[in-house]
Amino acid sequence: MTSYIKADCFYYPTEVKPKGYLSLHEGIFGEWADTVPADAQIIDYTGYQIAPGLVDTHIHGYAGADVMDNSAEGIHKISEGLLSTGVTSFLPTTLTSTFEQLEKVSATIASVADQVKGAKIQGIYFEGPYFTEEYKGAQNPSYMKNPRLDEFEAWQKAAKGLIKKIALAPERDGVAEFVSTVTKQGVTVALGHSNGTYEEAKKAVKSGASVWVHAYNGMRGLTHREPGMVGAVYNIPSTYAELICDGYHVSPVACDILMRQKGHDHVAMITDCMRAGGSPDGDYMLGEFPVIVENGTARLKTTGNLAGSILKLKDGIKNVVAWGIASPEEAIHMSTYVPAVSVGISDVCGQIKEGHAADFIVLDKDLELVATYLDGEKVFEV
Repeated sequence: MTSYIKADCFYYPTEVKPKGYLSLHEGIFGEWADTVPADAQIIDYTGYQIAPGLVDTHIHGYAGADVMDNSAEGIHKISEGLLSTGVTSFLPTTLTSTFEQLEKVSATIASVADQVKGAKIQGIYFEGPYFTEEYKGAQNPSYMKNPRLDEFEAWQKAAKGLIKKIALAPERDGVAEFVSTVTKQGVTVALGHSNGTYEEAKKAVKSGASVWVHAYNGMRGLTHREPGMVGAVYNIPSTYAELICDGYHVSPVACDILMRQKGHDHVAMITDCMRAGGSPDGDYMLGEFPVIVENGTARLKTTGNLAGSILKLKDGIKNVVAWGIASPEEAIHMSTYVPAVSVGISDVCGQIKEGHAADFIVLDKDLELVATYLDGEKVFEV
């Protein structure tokens, strides 16, 4: 049966369609129209806006659960909890760990990927372990090493082919061959947690790397004689920069500079959220490290360094608009279509498009989340 969403506007990848109707048929998007038959079944959101479901391509946990817990129940908890943040698709994200633990986690995610009832698992993101210690962040340097194709093949086998993205430091030995090989297999390579030079980063991009891990954070900064990793983020075209827009990881001014350098169509807003997302302040764990959550941040107890975030992607949208560095259209684009394109999943999520699964969110005039829909069914409402 066909029904029609009536709303004030609809956010498409290349335009914002005005007041009208969006048809839904058996959980699939149909066409937008300015009129519908007199007897049409209407889902009335007059006064509200319709956007694609948000896509978080870098997220470690939520609602008290963490991907590295290696718990099927935990993966379900994250998936269902994310609906309240407007996220309908995500990449469960690992941390640097042992080969064996990463293999187990890959298998666990793969075992439940088709069963989750909340935000859809569109792949797995390996954040590590091929990093370097200088910018380790909240990652354990004892597990960091040079990339190995045999290891990756074993992880991918355990994941049943679900690994869509892997991050590494470009200065590691063997990067060129590794990047060239896995990108030909359809895996996106991201660069970060690195003290790499501009030339090392450029060489990795030439081999096929195309994403920058949480831009500015965990990477060598820009100076006038060595542009470094940040300079590479700015200057190397046709690459995508992950960006945490919580106001703590990156200042609004630095966010603005990045968006001006890359263009809003090459910035993928992410959360890097850890298990404390959606939970009260207090003591938590990120991987093997104790973390204190307070005053809007998650920080390592030992050093005070930032340890992931507790950001909700819907709030990142509001932040960049409030800071005056993006329009609502640009903010939604950076948290839906761009992240999906950056990891090659825009064919299944991140946009309102005829024939795609009807995963979408309802926003009020202030960009506050009102409702979340999966496959045309309402699964969360404020």
